Formats: sequence, C-alpha cells, structure tokens
Amino acid sequence: MKLAIVTAYPPSKVTLNEYAYHLVKHFRQKDQVTEVVLLTDKTEGAKDIDFVKNGCRVSVKECWEFNSYKNLFTVNKALNQTKPDAVLFNLQFMKFGDKKVPAALGLMLPLVCRLKKIPNIVLLHNILEEVDLGKAGFTSNKLLQNVYNFIGTSLTKLILKADTVAVTMHKYVDVLNNKYKSTNVVQIPHGTFEVTEEQPEYTLPDGPLQIMTFGKFGTYKKVEAMIEAVVKVREKTGLDLEVVVAGTDNPNVPGYLEGVKQKYNHVPQVRYTGYVEEEEVPTLFKESAVVVFPYTSTTGSSGVLHQAGSYGKAVVMPDLGDLALLVQDEGYQGEFFEPTSIDSLANAIEAIVTNEDYRISLGKANYKAATAYPMQKIADMYLEQFDKLIKKKNPQTNTVINA
Repeated sequence: MKLAIVTAYPPSKVTLNEYAYHLVKHFRQKDQVTEVVLLTDKTEGAKDIDFVKNGCRVSVKECWEFNSYKNLFTVNKALNQTKPDAVLFNLQFMKFGDKKVPAALGLMLPLVCRLKKIPNIVLLHNILEEVDLGKAGFTSNKLLQNVYNFIGTSLTKLILKADTVAVTMHKYVDVLNNKYKSTNVVQIPHGTFEVTEEQPEYTLPDGPLQIMTFGKFGTYKKVEAMIEAVVKVREKTGLDLEVVVAGTDNPNVPGYLEGVKQKYNHVPQVRYTGYVEEEEVPTLFKESAVVVFPYTSTTGSSGVLHQAGSYGKAVVMPDLGDLALLVQDEGYQGEFFEPTSIDSLANAIEAIVTNEDYRISLGKANYKAATAYPMQKIADMYLEQFDKLIKKKNPQTNTVINA
C-alpha cells in the first residue's frame, strides 16, 4: 500500500505536526505499507524523516500553506502526481488556516478523495460540539458563537463525506452519530508516542522538584494560576520547587508568555523553555516531578497526557471535559482541581510533591494506561480500516492486513 498522509509535519509549527511524526514512524515499519507519502505544509527547514529504525520509503511533497486559498487545488494536484492507494488526513478544524474560507476549502479535501475513489480516512482530533468557544479562545460573543457553531456544523458535514472518520474518544462517536446520523464514524484512540518495554525510572534528579506544563499557551491554557499555586505550596511546605513552562504562545495570542514573564519576574525559579525540539522532549518529561494541565477548557484528547503517561509521570488535571473522560475511558489517574481555583490547584500539587509514594503510584498507573495503546497498535488499527475500505471499493482485491 502506498499511503499518503495529509498533515503538518516537523519542523512545522502548525498544530498536530508532532502527532504525524510519531504515526509515520510506525506506519513505515508495517510490511503492508510500501511507501509513505507526506503531503505537508511548506516550511523553511527540511522535514524530519531521519528515523533511527529501518522501514519503507518516506517521501515528502510540500503542497499547502497555512491560510492559503489554493490548498484545495495544490493538494489535489499532489494527489494526482503521487497516485496513492489510500489517504489519511490528520485534521482539526483549523488545520489549514484560522481564516474561515481557507479552513473550509482545506476541509473539502476528503470529499475530493472520495470523488476520486481513493480510500480515505479522516483522523479528527476534536469536534466543535465539545469545545467551549469562549474558554478555548475562539470568541466570547454569543452571536459570534452561534455563527461559529453554524460554520462548525457545516464543516463537520463536509468532513463526514470522507469514507471513514476516526475520532479519539467514544463520546465523539455518539455525538456525531446522534447529531448527523453518520454511519462512517469509528473510534481509534489517540495512542502514546514513545513506549518502551522497560519501566520508567521513577526517581528524580537532584535539585528542585520540577513542576512542568507543556503546550501552546494563552487561550484555554494559561499559566498564571499554576505559578501562583506553586508559590503557595512553597510557602506552606518549604519545598524547593521550580516552575517549568515548556512551549510557546498559542498563535491566536502572540506575546502572551512575554506578558507572563513580566508580570511574574519577581517570582524565583520560573523557567520558560520556548519551543521544545522533538529530541528534547524525553529529558523534559523525565526530569519533571509533576505534569500540570492548567486548562480552563479542553478541545480534544490530550497528547500531553499520553506523553506524561509514557514517561510514568504523576499529573494534576482540571476535573472537566475530555480529560475527565480519558480517566474514565483509558485508566489515567491524577490529582484533580477546580479550574477557577488557585487554592484547589495548590492543594493538588501539594498532595503529590509531599508524598513520594503517591507520586510514584500515580506514575505507574499512568504508564500502565499509556502502554495499552502504543502508536504501533494505533497504526495497525488504521491499516485495518484501510483494508476494509479497499476491499469494499474493489471486492476482487486480496489485501491482507497483518495486525
């Protein structure tokens, strides 16, 4: 199978590029995949396809740009040139742009594939029905929220024109089936990026205990409460704690972290890493005592939670939305806090940093949850779906997927 993947890809800063990187690493190890063709956004640096393990050929065709009105046509041209046997779209609603028309045009591509009779699957990381538009940074205006919901419904109908739509949570399947009467939606879990057979090392390096958060900040992910909560824990316990803010501004809120730096420049031991390169991620997680999710809303299954689990980390999470569902569905554990309460967040952090046995037990539970769905298994699940589509479109084919 010659598999094309339409996605952002490192060194791209467009969302979901890291997910594509890890998925490609495992697709290329599958015997039934003869070539992976990456149909990616244009970047200044070369695409990161220098994988350690052997596998099938990976080729790159940069054929779209964020907020370009031409993406529908340029990606279609790339499909004509590369002639894939199947196409996987790695999507969320603003994948192709944060302007309405470019975003909508890009989301028409699954329909184009279906019309071209190319078996295709859309991996949809979030659905607007489960997003709080105000807290997630879209808009707080009620009239505009109604407009966004109308647009979101229209775009969802477009996406559902794909052969198969894969979502990461069972609740999403129910919502789409109930609202849109869809029959082509399946659940395929998010998966965990890096899982080794060896148990993580639960001891921590000498020095301050690192309280880390990871992501793009400024909309529903804000770090002020986390900084103030750690200050409270320091004052109450006397522990040596360092705040680590790993990541960058959300593109919708440029300058956010610089403003935080200025506001809290009087607070000692607050470190801002900036953009974290892929090879730096393991060290970042391994050296952290606790991973905090200072969210006021959620917009999909959390890749950071799966990463934290793969490194055996204790986590502090708000008791809301998709994070709470992940605990229920996949077995993750952590300390929960009220999203609007600094005291609640401080208590949750304190409960972990003052009890090493508890910290380790949470880390072990999260590692167990993470290892249930390694990316190798997720790649197999997608290939099984592609096999069904190919057989349906061509009943004479004898393709066998070795799961």
